[in-house]
This record gives sequence, structure tokens and C-alpha cells, in this order.
Amino acid sequence: MDKNLRREIILDNFQNPFHKKDGTFDGYIKINTNNESCIDNLDIYFKVEGGYIIDAYFNGEACAISTSATSIMLRRLIGKTILEAENLLKNYQNMINEKPYDENLLEDLIVYDEIYLQPNRKNCALLPSKAIERLVKDLKK
Repeated sequence: MDKNLRREIILDNFQNPFHKKDGTFDGYIKINTNNESCIDNLDIYFKVEGGYIIDAYFNGEACAISTSATSIMLRRLIGKTILEAENLLKNYQNMINEKPYDENLLEDLIVYDEIYLQPNRKNCALLPSKAIERLVKDLKK
């Protein structure tokens, strides 16, 4: 992917994040995620019905990478089943950790495919996916 396009997508999702809202709404499951070594502290909310993620939003404060990754990830997860979400998260985490992954499944999450070149930013990119992974595991029980 072109570096300028990558930067544009990340900055747009940081400056104009998808479904970043203040407050809490009835019927949503809340998960918190934070990075102990920096400012990142996000609350992510999911509304799940019939095994589908029908809505999601987040709030809190985080760096450009964590905020943009959360924004893009929520856009990709809404409308997915729990199993589809689990597969998306697995592929995303594999990409970040330099393991085999399905590039087509990730769509615009592919902007983080070179984040491994900045090891200190990997935790930022993984922050939302690790929290959502915990939620998905709980929902599968």
C-alpha cells in the first residue's frame, strides 16, 4: 500500500473516528483496554443480538494508532457474527505479529501491515483487538 494513502487512512480515523461517542447506552457490553506505558485508555461498547455484533462504539483517550485501529476495527466488526469477528481478530493479530494472514479479510485494517517495523507501536495497534478478543471468548461460552 502506498505510504501516503496509509498515512491518510490512519490520520482520518484518528481525527474523525468511526463511532466514537460519549456516554453509555442500554444493552451494550463494555470492555476497557489500556496501555500501561502510555496514555491509551479506551472503553469499547458492543451490542450483540442473535450471535451478531449489531452495533459498537468507543470512547476514551488514546494515541493515533490505537484510536485509528479501534475506529477501523469497529467498522469491520459491525454486522459480523461472533465467529466472523474471531476470525478477523486472529488474522489482524497474525498480521501485526508477522504470521500468515488473509489480506483480503482485513480490508482497510491492512494499513497496519508494516507496524512491526516500529516495535514500540505494535502494542498500540493490538490494543483494541486484544480487548475485543476477550469479549468474543466470553460471548462464545
